[in-house]
Amino acid sequence: MTRPRLLDLFCGAGGAAMGYHRAGFDVVGVDKEAQPHYPFEFHQGDAMTWPLDGFDAIHASPPCHDHSALRTATGLTHGTAWMLAGTRDRLLAQSSPWVIENVPGAPMRTDYRLCACMFGLRIDGWQLIRERWFETSWRGFELRAACHHVGTTVTVAGHGAQGGHYETRNGIVPTQADRKAVMGIDWMNRDELAQAIPPAYTEHIGAMLREHLTEVAA
Repeated sequence: MTRPRLLDLFCGAGGAAMGYHRAGFDVVGVDKEAQPHYPFEFHQGDAMTWPLDGFDAIHASPPCHDHSALRTATGLTHGTAWMLAGTRDRLLAQSSPWVIENVPGAPMRTDYRLCACMFGLRIDGWQLIRERWFETSWRGFELRAACHHVGTTVTVAGHGAQGGHYETRNGIVPTQADRKAVMGIDWMNRDELAQAIPPAYTEHIGAMLREHLTEVAA
């Protein structure tokens, strides 16, 4: 069976891409920054102007900094907030099904709200806490129980212990190996990991996207 092709915009180092790959897609990534660790076909370019034709589905993770809780707390902005709405406009203007991913609080319709506790992303007492929102063209919606985190939570955000963004357990900061293991990612460096989403999220979304593509084809 031919694997559908998925365009991964604002791809980073490929956390989302790996999930879609596991769900049965051939993934092509685009990012304005070089991504030497991206595990699939990669093109360096502007995701806001990259051609969208020739793909069976599209995923986009526009910059989240200006929608984050940190921006709300500090008031600091990166001037990228417009890119979420701009990305949605581009995707609405073409025919392939699409997914937009961003952080809680972003101005988007929340068709799927995923967190690590749904997928058992924990190791040795560390429980990943990393909620992400997904808006889709097929407007799927699933009810889910409230988050339930067991053990000491770790956010895997920022740039490590020196930045003060990692929780400690009994005064111990999780190692890079701990952070990689709890995210389900073994190919990224520290900064790449801090920007990634666990592949488990898009493997889940990708399975539903495959079902949607099958229904449309039928």
